[in-house]
Amino acid sequence: MSRRGRSAAAAPADHRRPPVVAADGLVVVHRDDQGRTARFDFTTLPGAAPFRHSLARLFAARCAPSGTWRSVKTSQAAWWAVRPFTQFLGAHEGAPQDVGDLTAAFWNAWRLSLAPRAFDYTKHSTVAGLLQQDPRLPYAVREAMARRFVWSTPGEHAYRPEEFRAIRSAARRTFRPALLRIRENSQCLEEWRAGAVSPGTAQWLLGEALDVLARTGDVPQQPLKNGGMRALFRYRAALGGTGSLHTWRRLYLSRKEAAALGVLIATEFGFNATTICELAVPTVVPDSGPAVGLIYRLSLEKRRRSGRGRFESRNIADMGADSAGRLLREALEATAPARTALGPRAEAGRLLVWHETTPHDARGYPGGVRVGPFGFGTDERAAKDWARSVGLPGSPMRRLRKTVNVLYRREPGQNSQDTHDRVYVLPEPQVQQAAIPVIADGAMDAWQSARRTVLQARITQQPHGEQQSATCGCVDYTNSPFGTPGQSCTASFLMCTACPNARVTPAHHARLAHLHQALGSLRGVVEPAVWDADWAEAHARLSDLRQRLGDAVWSAALAEVTAADRARIDQLLNGDFDL
Repeated sequence: MSRRGRSAAAAPADHRRPPVVAADGLVVVHRDDQGRTARFDFTTLPGAAPFRHSLARLFAARCAPSGTWRSVKTSQAAWWAVRPFTQFLGAHEGAPQDVGDLTAAFWNAWRLSLAPRAFDYTKHSTVAGLLQQDPRLPYAVREAMARRFVWSTPGEHAYRPEEFRAIRSAARRTFRPALLRIRENSQCLEEWRAGAVSPGTAQWLLGEALDVLARTGDVPQQPLKNGGMRALFRYRAALGGTGSLHTWRRLYLSRKEAAALGVLIATEFGFNATTICELAVPTVVPDSGPAVGLIYRLSLEKRRRSGRGRFESRNIADMGADSAGRLLREALEATAPARTALGPRAEAGRLLVWHETTPHDARGYPGGVRVGPFGFGTDERAAKDWARSVGLPGSPMRRLRKTVNVLYRREPGQNSQDTHDRVYVLPEPQVQQAAIPVIADGAMDAWQSARRTVLQARITQQPHGEQQSATCGCVDYTNSPFGTPGQSCTASFLMCTACPNARVTPAHHARLAHLHQALGSLRGVVEPAVWDADWAEAHARLSDLRQRLGDAVWSAALAEVTAADRARIDQLLNGDFDL
């Protein structure tokens, strides 16, 4: 059913789904949800013919509509993992002829030929995942495949703050002039279409050329003898030249400008390159507008997930010049002419649309979607080309994702919390460095808390001339750790058990045991917050004293409590001794 409630048109009676595997069983064609197609010819691979047929069948099962490979990029990456395995098969005499003939010894030999690095780990896991689909695979080989593949991490770290700012500034310097250029020429086109420009003038010729550009994807052109195309002579003066900056770039982004926009989106949201490449045009949330501010709804898809975790949406508010919502607004403005030129095509629903600068761009991106002169999305290769044009060593997309999610957003992007913590946060040196003072403060707080809840007074058997307080004796009340040195201590008598100047003798046991019992009784009649703030630490220190003295001594002390002890403790708990 369509969204209006009408039944969808039925397919023609003679319609058949295009086959995934050719008739010979050795050619696999993968068509993904984005309209991209990839062809994999297993006849070009070495190895025994039965083994190649089995690999093609297993490969096709993953590429089928019911398979797990939803993107051509995934199947292409798997293809480059399968090729080395078949080359290993073809280079060894006595190699297995089919999947059922594979032995654990041969698999271990293949495994030992791989280097301990991430790319070779991908080869190992991809080939193992394919072969394990075949029920003929021996159990011993499955056990060998299950052994851990030890490989070294690439050591990819987040950008330092100054590096992150430099990359974002470079992307803005690329995208901002393009936005202003498209905005200015779109305004000229609107004025021309509204009849606000006098016919015959240079501005009128410019508007006419822009009108053709907006409808066809290029300015009016004439063919050249060498097979190329060039802007018509009558428009050249109005356009200012025949280069791309004076012709089609007046209304469309170039590939590098779209890549710079993708980098800016990565710096704001922490998305990976694939997610940015496939971003749909965000919609405006109902009831948002100039009065309350525009709010854009961004739809996301995590292709590696299944079920409800695969799709999500985020509301992004335009809160000013440096907000994420303003970036989406500018991205929509810069790519609107390209979507208008595409018309009702399905590809027009993509956010990032750019114009091909030369035919070489189409050949250099065989996996991309192309409609006429337009390309869609951006990827690591486009970001790498842009980065080199501004003096950066390579594509920043992967490191930007880690930088934003770990250091700025500090929450998972499209990963689980466990993956975010284990893969992104814990190995990051900047996080480790920033955690040092936090861990130190936590350890200090724990130590101080332990001191507050552990008896600090000294337990003695005989008095040595201490001055008596409401709870125990004191050897130096003018140098208390809770007051100013040289002055009399003004702390509560409940703090005596936390003071190293205090002395607890057998004469104090009965009074302190009664105080411990009275504090325990208070716990059931006061609010928990009041108990924790006023009485909990004193009760914990007395519990520590009870443990040190032993239950027998403590029970004897409770039996020896006098009326004077009870009166003294009542005065203490009622605040009669407070200054």
